This record gives sequence, structure tokens and C-alpha cells, in this order.
Amino acid sequence: MAELNILINRAPVLALWAAVVAERLGFTQDEGLSLGKAVAGLMAQSKGRRLGIYKPVPEEIKKARARKRGEEFFVEVCGRAVPAINTEDGVRAVTRGRPIEPGGVERYLESKFGESLGVARAAMRDLAKAFPPEQLRENAFGLYEQFRPTIPEGLRGWGAKGKLSIGRIRSLAVEA
Repeated sequence: MAELNILINRAPVLALWAAVVAERLGFTQDEGLSLGKAVAGLMAQSKGRRLGIYKPVPEEIKKARARKRGEEFFVEVCGRAVPAINTEDGVRAVTRGRPIEPGGVERYLESKFGESLGVARAAMRDLAKAFPPEQLRENAFGLYEQFRPTIPEGLRGWGAKGKLSIGRIRSLAVEA
């Protein structure tokens, strides 16, 4: 059987991986999808600032926005503190003051992974299960760095697609 490689950019890969990690840490699939999308967004903002694509928000604006948030708390996923709230449907990550809905995240992942979403999700779940939750919490981003698609450095890599090797993800699970 030929090894499955998916040509994809990093954002949906990180969103899916962070969702799977959140599930392994005890969140539901819907909660994980919401948190995973937020992790990918936060990482993209950080990289965009580093590359000069996004300008940093002045500190006083950040503080004002933080005060306006109601009953928000933070959940750590893949080394990132994700702002979240409790809703009637469970924990949801928050962006721009609104909860991230899991249905939209699932559609986003389906559009990016296509028919390979199920295979990629299963491989990532196997990798996550290869570690006790606390060890996964500590190593989740490092694991992602070992299987994420390789893209060019700097601005050339912004939004670029690279090869995601499902075999590589599976091999990391076996090595654990």
C-alpha cells in the first residue's frame, strides 16, 4: 500500500491536531474542534506578526479588550492559552468576543483535507493515545513540529502547502 501524503498548508493540520489533543485531554469532540481552531488562529497571528504581515495591537487596546470579556477563562492546548467560555453546548474557544462553533470548524477541515480527513484524524488520534494525557500536554506542540508539512521559510511560506505524511504520524505513535 502506498504511503498517503496530503498536500496542505499548516493551519488546518494544526487545527486538527490541537482538536485531537484537546479530546485526549478530556474535552468532547465539539469542544476540541473549537479549541483546535483557536490554537491555529493564535499561531497564525503570532507568525504573521513575526513576518510583518500583522501589526501588533497597542498594549492599551489589548487591556481594554480583555476587560470587556465576561466570564472568560483560559484553556492550554498545544502550549497556547486559549480564551474560552462555557456555553449551553459545552466549552467553546472565543475569538473577537464570540464562541467558535464546531460545525464551522468541521466544514473548514473537510474543505482542506477533503477525503483524507478521516485518515488524518485517525492517525492523529492514534498518536495522541500513544501518550498519557499529562505527557501529551507537555509534548503536543513538539510532536506537531515533527510531522507538520514542510514549507518555505519567511513570507514565501505564508499560506504555502507542503506534504503531510500520514506514515510519519503513524511512525511517531509506534515510536512512543
